[in-house]
Amino acid sequence: MKYFSTRSRAGHLLSFEEAVFSGLAPDGGLYIPEHIPTLPRNWQDEWESYSFLDLSVAVLSLYISPDELSPDELRALVNRSYSTFRHPDIAPLAKLSDNEFVLELFHGPTFSFKDVALQLLGNLFEFFLARRNARKSSGERPESLAVVGATSGDTGSAAIYGLRGKNNVSIFILHPKGRISPVQEAQMTTVTDSNVYNIAVKGTFDACQDIVKALFGDQPFNEKYHLAAVNSINWARILAQTVYYFFAYFHVRRQIPHPESSEIQFVVPTGNFGDILAGYYARRMGLPMGKLVVATNSNDILTRFWRTGRYEKLESTPGCDASIRSPAMDILVSSNFERLLWYLAHELSSAAPDSARRASAGATVGDWMKSVKDDGRVEVPVGVLELARRDFLAERISDDQTLQTIKQYFIGSPSYIADPHTSVALSAARIVSTNNPPSVVQVVLSTAHPAKFAEAVTKALSTVQGFDFERDVLPQEFLGLLEKERRVIDVDETSEEMVKNVIERELGAAGTRI
Repeated sequence: MKYFSTRSRAGHLLSFEEAVFSGLAPDGGLYIPEHIPTLPRNWQDEWESYSFLDLSVAVLSLYISPDELSPDELRALVNRSYSTFRHPDIAPLAKLSDNEFVLELFHGPTFSFKDVALQLLGNLFEFFLARRNARKSSGERPESLAVVGATSGDTGSAAIYGLRGKNNVSIFILHPKGRISPVQEAQMTTVTDSNVYNIAVKGTFDACQDIVKALFGDQPFNEKYHLAAVNSINWARILAQTVYYFFAYFHVRRQIPHPESSEIQFVVPTGNFGDILAGYYARRMGLPMGKLVVATNSNDILTRFWRTGRYEKLESTPGCDASIRSPAMDILVSSNFERLLWYLAHELSSAAPDSARRASAGATVGDWMKSVKDDGRVEVPVGVLELARRDFLAERISDDQTLQTIKQYFIGSPSYIADPHTSVALSAARIVSTNNPPSVVQVVLSTAHPAKFAEAVTKALSTVQGFDFERDVLPQEFLGLLEKERRVIDVDETSEEMVKNVIERELGAAGTRI
């Protein structure tokens, strides 16, 4: 399996290893596989009893050539990556009713769904670097990586925990100062490993993300410091996340009365579109499911696209309460949406042969994304919107609805405590379910532990008699977290040059060999 850029017009192909190291393509596009593999003929019978680890090996091996990672090497990486999770199922299901389940993706080291991908990505970086350096002759300079990423909260801590202490890897994480939850900030900045650098930028998440993209677009700087991406623009993250759709499919079927006549519908809270894009890949591979439901908060660029066909930035959303916002969804431009746009453009293109069709799709996507960059918006043709509506539904959830849903599920039977992102998805699921036939079973993806969003959960449950946040929500691992020593570098301007200076200074001080 090879990989190419969503904006490529020439069909330049990379190996899996090269795509993992590259992150963002030189033309600004994102890497996608040269084809989406189909599932083995007897996959349902063969995979039905698989553990999460077994499914990871089975799914990942469809996208990674055994010439790059042998079956034994892949299994060893998978086993190592998920040994840090607190639950034996890695991604357990909570059953709320025969028609409603919650897929809990927060049982990794940082209590976020992003651990599923970033624990694996950290081990992939280390493995590929070690193999490259083992091939060098005595005295030859070893390769190293400077991993750079931006975070709206959970990516940063998950990336840091996935890469802390890794050989020949330094990690620089940018976050918008004062715009992530106190727990999220503490999880990042209290990690004091010498290869970890937290950069607090005065600005928004999108400003941080723009700086990261600019760094990757600066070829001399990129090549000098061997930059690697850790955000969901990195293909390995999307690939790792496809696994839990398969895992949920098998586990739901075991727990519902009529699995053969039921249809599973996944409802996903999303900002950068990576988590739900993994579901799209699973669907395209052949996993039986209904339309995927895009659940957004008040920052609703994605919902607006599905309603109007316009992909349009809004610099602010009136009437939002910052204390209850689901910050991982507060994103003006959803980076991974470009990957979906490529598939829609490719399907609509009439060019032939397929190489010409790929080039046509790459040119179209490049033009669309240029319009978004230059004008803040693009409107796709009606045919593209119709294709998007074939596979997805979208719902926007207000902040008031988010709070009300947290309360409704806590006082319900069974009682369930949701973080604000999960609450957005639960709210969207209820809206969509009014038009679903009785045979549809909904699986809501729970992306973070509620303890990471204490202000929102406490506000939602403040009127519930007997509720105690520390007793009912707070895990043992969070006790005393906010009082720990911090290690953070402040950047008082939204400036690419200032961040460059930080990277150059810190790598020089650490004696990193370039």
